[in-house]
Amino acid sequence: MHDTIQSIVIFTDLDGTLLNSKYSFQAALPAIHYLKEHNIPLILCSSKTCPELQLYRRRIGNIDPFITENGGGIYIPRGYFRTDIAELDRMAIEEMQDYKLLRLGARYEDLRALVRTMIMEGYSIKGFGDMTVADIVKSTGLPAGEAGLAKNREFDEPIILGAHCDIERVHRRVKKAGFRIQKGRFYHIVGDSDKGKAVAVLIDLYQKEIGNVITVAVGDGLNDASMLACVDHPIIVMKEDGTYDSALDLHGMTRADGIGPVGWNKAILRLLSEI
Repeated sequence: MHDTIQSIVIFTDLDGTLLNSKYSFQAALPAIHYLKEHNIPLILCSSKTCPELQLYRRRIGNIDPFITENGGGIYIPRGYFRTDIAELDRMAIEEMQDYKLLRLGARYEDLRALVRTMIMEGYSIKGFGDMTVADIVKSTGLPAGEAGLAKNREFDEPIILGAHCDIERVHRRVKKAGFRIQKGRFYHIVGDSDKGKAVAVLIDLYQKEIGNVITVAVGDGLNDASMLACVDHPIIVMKEDGTYDSALDLHGMTRADGIGPVGWNKAILRLLSEI
């Protein structure tokens, strides 16, 4: 990787943050171009799957590592770090053609087995693995091609509750099975992983590579809290209704002036001018 100006590293959520409700990042292009010009890493950190994030990386022209499925996996392009990531303690590393994959999340087949068991036990839930592409398009508003990519999961199973399903009862059953529920746009069944743990691993790698780094993260919701808590400069953007998530109130947090990518662009450019 190239050295960065003042060794800044930026982590960002996608849905509702870098992407608006129509899945567009156009409003954030000035800041994205600035980051590219100054070799500042931009780490996509999302509930989206690897194929989904690869799609957006191509669209944005991003070459940096990325974090999938709420911290379940860290994908590092081959040759990106000089540091030998095999030295990381207790980390499952899978060699792929273009990436090294650091697995932090649960096995998807175990999550699917739990969902099937819960459905048999009478829980009114449906996972992405139970849904057709058309179902996911209807639930998410994603284009059909992207909805298909959203089914290609490895570490995290989003679920939709039936009309009279008690989420607290679902929480208890999932916890009993050794997993937990994480709330984002959907409820997600996950293992012992989250965005913050994945971000912390990458921060450590950047520090080993280039020394002390100034870290920034941008999000919009509660599932970004662990990521925001890991960095020097946490930023949240407005939601579509022009409000901020009231559950997010971290020390030193900046509230961006704008919805989604509009606020993202303003906050990143302002922060970089100050740093």
